[in-house]
Amino acid sequence: MTPHLLRIGAGAHPVVVVDTATGAPDAAVAIAAALAPFPRGPNPNYPGVRRVIEEADAAAFGYVTGLLEALAPFIAGGFDCGGFDLLEASFSIVTTPPAVLRPGQRMPHFDSTDPRYLAVMHYLGDVAGSGTAFYHQRSTAIEVVTDDNAAAFLADAQRHAAAFEGYVSGSNAAFEEIGRVDGNRDRVVIYQGALLHSGIIPATMPLDPDPRRGRLTTNIFVRTR
Repeated sequence: MTPHLLRIGAGAHPVVVVDTATGAPDAAVAIAAALAPFPRGPNPNYPGVRRVIEEADAAAFGYVTGLLEALAPFIAGGFDCGGFDLLEASFSIVTTPPAVLRPGQRMPHFDSTDPRYLAVMHYLGDVAGSGTAFYHQRSTAIEVVTDDNAAAFLADAQRHAAAFEGYVSGSNAAFEEIGRVDGNRDRVVIYQGALLHSGIIPATMPLDPDPRRGRLTTNIFVRTR
C-alpha cells in the first residue's frame, strides 16, 4: 500500500489516497461478479446499479472488513480519529446514460452533513479517465455542506439545475472543480462525505452493468469516533 494525503480547496480538506490497496483487484472483481446482476437502488440518486453488501455475503463482507482493517492507520492519521464504525458498503456500477440523468445527478453532491461521516471508495474497474472530482459552489463559496449551510447550497443548486447537461465534467458556471483523484485500478480514496464531489464519468466510458466490464467501485461509508 502506498498512501498520500492531499489537501483540497480553500479549507485544505483532507483527502487520503491509497494505491495498490489490495494488490489483488481481480479477486474483488470476481467476488462482485458472483453477486451480479446488481439491482437499482437503494439510493435513488445513484446513477446506476448497486449491490449492498451484507454480513451474510461472506466473501464480500470479508473483503470489505479486511480492506478497512488495512486502511485503519491511514484513516486515523488523515482524519485524526481513534477509530471508526462501518455504516454501509456496496458494489456499484454507473449505468445511466447522460441524456436521462435527473437534475440532481448532473451536479456535485454530498453524502452527509455529519463531519465524522467518511466515504471510502475502492476503484476496481479498468476505466481510463474516470475518478472522483471535488467542487466549490461559486455563489456561496461552499465546499463542505453542513447543517447550517445545506439550505443555501440546495437553493443555489436548484436555481442552476436546468442549465446542466450530462455528467459533471470540470468547472462550470455554478461549480468550480478544486481537485480530483484519478480512478486508478486498486486505488482507494477517502474523504468526508460532506465535501462536494462527483464521479468523473468520461463520455466514452462503457455504461455496462457487468462487474467485469463496467465502472465497478466499492462504496464504503464509515463514521469516525
